Amino acid sequence: MQSEAMSSRRRSRSDLRDAIDSAAALFADVGIDSARYDAEELAAHAAGTDRGRLALLESPDDEFFSRYRQLVAARSSRIPLQHLIGTAAFGPVLLHVGPGVFIPRPETEAMLEWILKHVAAQPLGPAPVIVDACTGSGALAVALSRSFPSARVFAVEDSEEALNYAARNCADTPVELVRADVTTPGLLAQWHGRVDLMVSNPPYIPDGADLDPEVAQHDPAHALFGGPDGMSVIAPLAGLAARLLRPGGVFAVEHDDTTAAATVRTVRDTGGFAEVVSRPDFTGRLRFVTAIRNGQP
Repeated sequence: MQSEAMSSRRRSRSDLRDAIDSAAALFADVGIDSARYDAEELAAHAAGTDRGRLALLESPDDEFFSRYRQLVAARSSRIPLQHLIGTAAFGPVLLHVGPGVFIPRPETEAMLEWILKHVAAQPLGPAPVIVDACTGSGALAVALSRSFPSARVFAVEDSEEALNYAARNCADTPVELVRADVTTPGLLAQWHGRVDLMVSNPPYIPDGADLDPEVAQHDPAHALFGGPDGMSVIAPLAGLAARLLRPGGVFAVEHDDTTAAATVRTVRDTGGFAEVVSRPDFTGRLRFVTAIRNGQP
C-alpha cells in the first residue's frame, strides 16, 4: 500500500512537470522571453505555494490542473503574468498590481540600487524628505520608505486607478499619497528647497513606439507615453526637482533608452544641477539620469 501511494505521488509530480514543460514550450512559441519562469510562477500560484516549493507539492488534484490550464491560456494570450497572480516583486517589496497600473520593471530597480549605493556613501541626513513623482503602484516610494525608515516620503500620482493600488501598497507604511499632476505649477510649494531626494519613473516612451503586447495592451497609456519625443513629462519634472531639492539634494529620473542625451540636456538646461549623468540599467542600456542640486547641503 505504501509503495502504491509513493508511486501515485510520483505520477502526480510527473504530471505537474509535464504540465509546466508544456506551458513553457507554449509560452516560448508565442514569444514570451521568460517562458519557464512564467510557467512555474503560474503553477505555484495555482497551487497556493511559492515557486521554490513546487518540487515539494504532493498530489495536485484535477482542480489544480483546471486552474493551471486557465492561467496558461490567459498568459499565452499575452496577459501579463503580474495581472494573473496579482503581485509584482520590486527590490525588497512585493506590490499589488493589476489592470490600470503600470507594472514595475527591472530598469527602475537599477535606479533604486544606484540611489541606495549613493546614499550609503553620502547620507541624506537624520530625517530626510523624499518625493516619488509619478509613483504609480507606489513601488519606489514603498521601497525607499523601507530603506529609510526615518524619512518622510511623499508619493505623487494623478491616476485614480493607480492611486487605488498605491493606497493598498502603502497601507502599512508612513508613505503619504498626494493626488496631483506632477506638471502642476507650485506643486508641494511648502517643501521648496527642503527635499533631500526626488525620484521619478514618469511616462517617457515616445508616441508610436513599438511595444510588446503585455505593455501596449495592458499597461495604461497614461503611464507610458511622454509625447512625440518622450520628454513631455521629464522636462517639467526637472523643473520641479530644481525647485524642491535642497542644495546637495539628489534627483533621479528614468528615461527611454533612446532619450539618454535628451534627458541629460534637459536636466542641465533646467539649471541648478551638477553631476548630470545618464546611467545604465542591469543590461547596460542607458536608462536613468541622476543629478545633484547645486550648492552645499
